[in-house]
Amino acid sequence: MHSLDDTIVAIASPPGGAARGIVRLSGPKSVACLQRFFVSSNPSSNENAPRILSGDLRLPSLASPLPCEAWIWPVGRSYTGQSVVEVHTIGSPPLLELLVRSFCTAGARPAHRGEFTLRAFLTGRIDLTQAEAVLGVIDADDPDQLQTALEQLAGGLARPLHRLRNELLDLLAQLEAGFDFADEDLTFITRPQLEDCIARLRRQVTELRRQMNSRGESIETFRVVLTGRPNVGKSSLFNALAGRPTALIANRPGTTRDYLAADLDLEGLKCRLIDTAGIANESGKTSGPNGEKEIERMAASHAVSQRAAADIEILCLDATQTPDAWERRQLIAESPRQIVVQTKCDLAGSVDATGLATSSATGLGIATLREQLRERLTRTGRRRGASVAVTAARSADSLRQAGRSLRRAQHVVGQEELAAVELRTALTELGKIVGTVYTDDVLDRIFSRFCIGK
Repeated sequence: MHSLDDTIVAIASPPGGAARGIVRLSGPKSVACLQRFFVSSNPSSNENAPRILSGDLRLPSLASPLPCEAWIWPVGRSYTGQSVVEVHTIGSPPLLELLVRSFCTAGARPAHRGEFTLRAFLTGRIDLTQAEAVLGVIDADDPDQLQTALEQLAGGLARPLHRLRNELLDLLAQLEAGFDFADEDLTFITRPQLEDCIARLRRQVTELRRQMNSRGESIETFRVVLTGRPNVGKSSLFNALAGRPTALIANRPGTTRDYLAADLDLEGLKCRLIDTAGIANESGKTSGPNGEKEIERMAASHAVSQRAAADIEILCLDATQTPDAWERRQLIAESPRQIVVQTKCDLAGSVDATGLATSSATGLGIATLREQLRERLTRTGRRRGASVAVTAARSADSLRQAGRSLRRAQHVVGQEELAAVELRTALTELGKIVGTVYTDDVLDRIFSRFCIGK
């Protein structure tokens, strides 16, 4: 379980030097950690109010005092809901790192990715949809993306979800009150009223699904590009991932001249998979008749442009062959956008440890590759509207299940006990979206996408 009893610290300002840098603490010992090194020039006696204090930091490893401002928020009035301290000082990376280490000696520990926002969720300051919107604000690349994330952060999605849950709770309470007083001549809700309420709630869930789907469809799709030498098995891997024979396969180089594309659904996260022509000649020179030269040149140009636009590049290596000079250079580069796979592993006597072992013929590694793609694309969060896309992908199944439960409730409305079971199921599914129902695995998956200090 995630603990709120310790105090965490991290650099909260962007990487690199600047006129001002920020180190943030959250937890019960935040103020005590500050007082260990801070001498204020304008002390305040009102500890129950947010305040800004000017003064100096006296760090043992610094010969002179470090001027700073201490921004202090008391419990219940901060972003995390805990006691929070921000130290604003000179934005020198070595100084900020020294300050973090000093606070750790005073009782704090380094924060994990997204742990400040996680604490805001755990203390009830925000729900999960708003937590994902925080990441969207941080990663915004343009005004439209920023506006989308800000609207979600302000409760644009949370408000209708919480209203819907409250109405479901009220309806369920009326049904269960009828069970408790079944022997009394009391009517808490009539059958027509129950039918109308369930139908209205189901319409609201349907409308939320429509809105989420329309947001997801407006997002620029992630691009995943298969690259490698000719005849290394890219097209076979393309077909295996796509789940259908889309690409032409032949046991000879140069079968793929243009690029092919297929849409993949990675458990709610959509992406475009692209199969490019094999990289046959690094010099760009071509051989053969003039027509063949032009086709090869165009295929190479397409491959280069697709690689440049890729969010993720899957480098395919033939497990039956030793990597050549070009392939070794790609491996040394170790691009964060690159996933290395070994193809044709069913034909290889042995497979080295470089990359993920796959076989398009036997299905070896295909499911694992899909999982890695989803994890990597979720972590990038770069495409326009990605914060809403992540929320939509996470919420899609819950909204679908809630809608199905309400539909079943309509069919058994004359049997109140069965209708109540379906209403509870719908309530649980909606709770998963806003975070009233969650597991540690879900929280780890969401907050691991954040940077440290947020």
